[in-house]
Amino acid sequence: MLRLLQDWLRGFVPAPTRVDGRERLRMVVGAALGIAVVGLGAHALGAWLGLSSPWLVAPLGASAVLVFCAPSSPMAQPWPVIGGDTLSALAAVLCVRWLGHSELAVAVAVGAAIAVMLALRCLHPPGGAAALLTALGGVGDPHFVLFPVLADTLLLVAAGLAYNNATGRSYPHRPIELRRAAGDPKTLSQLGLELDRLLARYNQVFDIAREDLLALLEGTHLQSYRRRLDDIRCADLMSPDPIAARPDMPSGEASALLRRHRVKALPVVDGERRLVGIVTPTDLARGGATVGEVMTRDPRVAGESSSLAALIPLFAGTGHHHLPVVAPGRRLVGMMTESNLVAALARVGGAS
Repeated sequence: MLRLLQDWLRGFVPAPTRVDGRERLRMVVGAALGIAVVGLGAHALGAWLGLSSPWLVAPLGASAVLVFCAPSSPMAQPWPVIGGDTLSALAAVLCVRWLGHSELAVAVAVGAAIAVMLALRCLHPPGGAAALLTALGGVGDPHFVLFPVLADTLLLVAAGLAYNNATGRSYPHRPIELRRAAGDPKTLSQLGLELDRLLARYNQVFDIAREDLLALLEGTHLQSYRRRLDDIRCADLMSPDPIAARPDMPSGEASALLRRHRVKALPVVDGERRLVGIVTPTDLARGGATVGEVMTRDPRVAGESSSLAALIPLFAGTGHHHLPVVAPGRRLVGMMTESNLVAALARVGGAS
């Protein structure tokens, strides 16, 4: 019971803001400039039109927080800002005209504003404030919706478009693009299906786009996948103590070894089992009395401690099908083949 109480109380502790000082300064300056643009622009427009109505509405301050501090939020996008504030004010005007300037009109206005925003996919928290402000003021004139509310929101969105894109924040927000350089595509697509099922089960509004949430989950999955690749060492995968040839071995004997053991390459070692070369059927087909005459000298090798992640480029990008595995001093300890690699990748993919 005490632990449940502690967990409940912990919910009142604000989460840390995980942005650096530069981003915080970007937010502060952006919001200040945005409100300045709206204020100056709306004031000038009102004077030009000869309007005596207010030229700035308070909910714009909350809208500025979203547009400049959380430009990736679905609730901060241009349509939610414009539609949320303007349609909420319109709903409040209609409530005042219908119910008069009363507490009932105020309550119904806020509820109606939320219903409209949900129906038209423009949920925007300051829209509730726009409805409340309009109803509290007893505003029944539809012109108030056009000016200052619509004019203010249009100016704010224009300022957000200019400032956010100039400071490296896409606005309107484009979902995070993830380079799927690793991982099983089927596994990654399954993450999307699982995410959709979870969102349906929670049945709540989340202040993050579904595509961004999926990209973050996929990024976490890929990082985990890469960490598993880094944790697996060549010594865990290789075929240990492979059959090897000697430089003075007759070519015919080496060909017989390849056929008998059904391998496609033989490492070539000296008397102390140090690697000196590698020979394949193609090498032997060129002729030569001994292996030493046709082998490839100083072949590419892998170390016992090489990770699976380091081996993948060697096989995928260089055309190698087999790599000798050596200990310090180039002492042959194993052989790594494409089959070993594929089996390891299948095991890692299955674990994910």
